Amino acid sequence: MTLLGVLAVTPVMAATPGPVTKVFSRATPAGEVRIAARVMGQGPLVVLVPSLGRGASDFDELMVQLAEAGFMAASVDPRGIGQSRGPTDGLTLFDYADDVAMVARGLSDRPAVFVGHALGNRIVRAAASRHPEQVSRLVLLAAGGQVPIAPAVLKALNGVFEGLPADQHLEAVRLAFFAPGNDPAIWRGGWHPAVARQQQVALAATPSEQWTGGGSTPILIVQAQDDTVAPPANAEALVKAYPGRVQVSVLPHAGHAMLPEQPAAIAEILIGYLKTGKPPAAP
Repeated sequence: MTLLGVLAVTPVMAATPGPVTKVFSRATPAGEVRIAARVMGQGPLVVLVPSLGRGASDFDELMVQLAEAGFMAASVDPRGIGQSRGPTDGLTLFDYADDVAMVARGLSDRPAVFVGHALGNRIVRAAASRHPEQVSRLVLLAAGGQVPIAPAVLKALNGVFEGLPADQHLEAVRLAFFAPGNDPAIWRGGWHPAVARQQQVALAATPSEQWTGGGSTPILIVQAQDDTVAPPANAEALVKAYPGRVQVSVLPHAGHAMLPEQPAAIAEILIGYLKTGKPPAAP
């Protein structure tokens, strides 16, 4: 199948219309789940899943680049953000995986590429493990969890969700998410602490061996060079654990946030990988 190897796309030459919000729903024993996604472009589907306690708008700039390159980009709001709603008690990572798989299934009858940022990278790996027929490839941005986080960085990361005064909050964002010299002010807002707590509980309730490998799906890790939450040792551990299936592309001058720090470079890496099946050569 084309989507399992090199993606055949037709570049969009005219101006690309802006994103539209589509809502997908399903019934579960615990209640109805409604998941909203911002959708833009036409072509092979790329599903985008945001970081811990953050929403679909983090991918707005990347969505434009994907749409102009001939892809359909769908950025998903997790339960509790925007129009996305659903039960929040007793969840595991696989409930969030089912949510993003539902969006993909509603937009395309062919396997899609799933891109996950930070916590989102764990969700897309869970989706590939649970719904392998829907996932052609995985792209992991800020893929942590394999090695411990330094105590000072962990304190800053937790502080982002703890209601700190504005100046202290911005400093915590800088320490946890941004490379030296990059301005954290762009991520002053957009945080959803209640959603983050629900996601952390779901992650803790899910044995890592059930999702870490992402099934048998090919994986590209975009590794930020200055990421202190998910430092390069994480990517190295995944390459060692899954030889021949995991590739790595190093992103200079970026930390855990990545998307607002190096949007053009991330778009170049991702679109090149989507079109060729290989990450671009290091400069």
